[in-house]
Amino acid sequence: MGRCPEAELIARYEKRIGWPVQITEIPDIGGKQPALAPATRILALDEKGDQLGSAELAQMLSQWRDESIREVRFLVGAADGLSADERQSAHRLIAFGRATWPHMLVRAMLVEQLYRATSIIAGHPYHREG
Repeated sequence: MGRCPEAELIARYEKRIGWPVQITEIPDIGGKQPALAPATRILALDEKGDQLGSAELAQMLSQWRDESIREVRFLVGAADGLSADERQSAHRLIAFGRATWPHMLVRAMLVEQLYRATSIIAGHPYHREG
């Protein structure tokens, strides 16, 4: 079976991001998260989280980069969302609106926002305030 359109979109944006990106899918049962590097920041995508604008996300990532944070990990929940432990592990909860989104669309929106954030930080004209 061919790749779904969302996967193609994700791959396209992932290639454009100027920073190293790794997407790890963990099975609902028995899966283990990769080990955390020191000083990793965790952002959990949750409909109850803060709704950040693109410039705010870019500013937060830029500040962490300037503080020598080497890894930012984004958690996207499975069909039942994030567990209480996953939410508690996060430095911040962020939302892409209050709606519930299929996880592949969340991934696509996330990689696009990461590309947009790196473009904002680099002064690239991709992002337009308006």
